[in-house]
Amino acid sequence: MRTARGRGDSPIRVLEFLPNFLFGGTERQFVHLIRGLDRERFALTVACFQRQGAFLADVAREEVPVREYPIQRLYGYRTWRRQLGLAHDLRRDGVDIVHAHGFYANGFAVPAGRLARTPVVLASIRDTRENMSPGRKRFDTAMCRLADGVVVNAEATRRLLVAEGFDAAKVTVVYNGVDLAAFDRVERATGLRQELGLDTGAPLVGVLGRLAPHKGVEYFLDAAAALAASHPTVRFLVIGDSVDPDGRRSAYREQLERRAADLGLARRVVFTGFRSDAPAVARELTVSVLTSFVEGLSNVLLESMAAEVPVVATSVSGNPEIVHDGETGLLVPPGDAPALAAAVDRILRDPDLGRRLARAGRRQVEQRFSLGRLLRDTEDLYLRALASARRPSLRRQTA
Repeated sequence: MRTARGRGDSPIRVLEFLPNFLFGGTERQFVHLIRGLDRERFALTVACFQRQGAFLADVAREEVPVREYPIQRLYGYRTWRRQLGLAHDLRRDGVDIVHAHGFYANGFAVPAGRLARTPVVLASIRDTRENMSPGRKRFDTAMCRLADGVVVNAEATRRLLVAEGFDAAKVTVVYNGVDLAAFDRVERATGLRQELGLDTGAPLVGVLGRLAPHKGVEYFLDAAAALAASHPTVRFLVIGDSVDPDGRRSAYREQLERRAADLGLARRVVFTGFRSDAPAVARELTVSVLTSFVEGLSNVLLESMAAEVPVVATSVSGNPEIVHDGETGLLVPPGDAPALAAAVDRILRDPDLGRRLARAGRRQVEQRFSLGRLLRDTEDLYLRALASARRPSLRRQTA
């Protein structure tokens, strides 16, 4: 039986640092973590730069303390003062583990944890960093090397970090998890077609997620143009949005809308914008498409598979760890619109194939990407890391 105590019989004190609570895959996994970690063994505090975003209410419902350390940038005198403040709070509260989630959290919380001499400091990398500028990547690498360990969500990311010189023993894969019980309680978005002005029987092919250039959504539009004539009843959905730092619609969204118009798809493609009911919308899709050039482990793929929707995804980053080509979905090269169109066409023309892929995808999520596994693997990591941190001090005491 595992034991997990901090000082004496008190729970292990863990500070989880997330920049904000805006809608995104990292934030959703963070909420799963806060909800599910064993409170008898782990006493949680959440820290952030900004107490804002769609997921803040979910964290608040868990009655976990949320502390704010507002900064404008990752360097400078004011940032340093905030880091000193976080380090002071870590020492005062006797925090055992600091876990930073993502680039900005790594850059702020890892040095503070080191200043506070927190026993365990963990960084996180959520994708393969191929779209990160060289300067940002060097900074992130320095912060991760300063930490006791790095948590990644895909084996592909772990392999890249080891190839870059990271100690393999200090890089741990904790796969994303889907709360299947909660997911299954989500009803279908049965009024979606009526809401969007579509025929009630129209098959829907959709790409879901935050709109950003590395998501490659333009190739989805090119594939839609290739499919439009042979599948006249199909409608293509772009589900998601992105805004710039000033809250305005991103230039990328506008580029995609212009491209759709130029391809003659104005009546065939629907840009839904941000949807808080994305899991319900996913259930209505005939095919779920992921066109990314860079990923970690895609929540969109996991949730589509959990919804028993067949998926077509690019063969990049962690995608092949989820999608086994021809078994749990179909894989295509990134940036290859003809290959993408051909894969979607196979499923549209062969409903039996779609059903087989969908059932196998659901089993894959149940077996490898459950919420239970996410929580169990995270708790095990925290226990191992803290035990390893305490071992040298025990040896010194007995010497």
